[in-house]
Amino acid sequence: MEIDPRHLAKPVVPVLRAVRILRHLGRAGAPAGVQEIARALDIVPSTCLHILRTLAYEGMVVVDPRSKRYRLGPTLLRLARDMEAGSAFLQAVQPILDSLADAHGVTTAATWLEGPERVMVVAKSQETADFSINVTVGNRFPALVSAVGLSLAAHGDLDEDELARGFDALAWQNPPAPAAWRAAIADARERGIGIDPGHFIEGVTVFAAPVFDSEHKPTRNLVALGLSGRLAGPGADSLKADLKAAADSLSDLYDGVATSTMPRDQVK
Repeated sequence: MEIDPRHLAKPVVPVLRAVRILRHLGRAGAPAGVQEIARALDIVPSTCLHILRTLAYEGMVVVDPRSKRYRLGPTLLRLARDMEAGSAFLQAVQPILDSLADAHGVTTAATWLEGPERVMVVAKSQETADFSINVTVGNRFPALVSAVGLSLAAHGDLDEDELARGFDALAWQNPPAPAAWRAAIADARERGIGIDPGHFIEGVTVFAAPVFDSEHKPTRNLVALGLSGRLAGPGADSLKADLKAAADSLSDLYDGVATSTMPRDQVK
């Protein structure tokens, strides 16, 4: 999990700025000049230039010599491949997602907490031939959104004020009432799985089961999405049970955390 800068004993400001520059270039989707980057991130232009030159030296950004505009560089791709190759979770989760998608006819994904406020899709599987929900690896979402948000809120350490601010910042197609959202968090805590019955995307039900790290934090989630009309009855109960069992097994296997396993007939 990324450390919240508020909790750092002594933040290394140039490092934080370098990471923010990389994220900005990634979000922009197009090359950007020093002045543009500096304005967007509130960095002194000369400081921004020095950081960009250092990043360019390491191959994390590249600069067009004519336009003097920067974009992400090839070293980031190498780092991403190294991270994937060295992650037991990423190596194990894809066949699990494929199996769940194939068995239940749904779209499945794995999310990873990227800092205190965002989650990122790190793997996906879409097995349905006649209907699929667009989920792209690398997509980022507010951490508290949909069923993933319920899972994180249920097992995380956010206080009441942080939850209230997070809820107010969310964008829903069919927003729940705040009291109903709090009740859904309590339900996710009790059952071990978050359920969004069409609030984030109207007509689409989302299930999310937490995968815990070595400190029993829900840094990752296994997610299943499908049309709400299909995700009802015994089929939905079976999907929820299988999703939670898979998440529990990943928690136990890769982080040494003994998570409780709920019997299939209790996951409803």
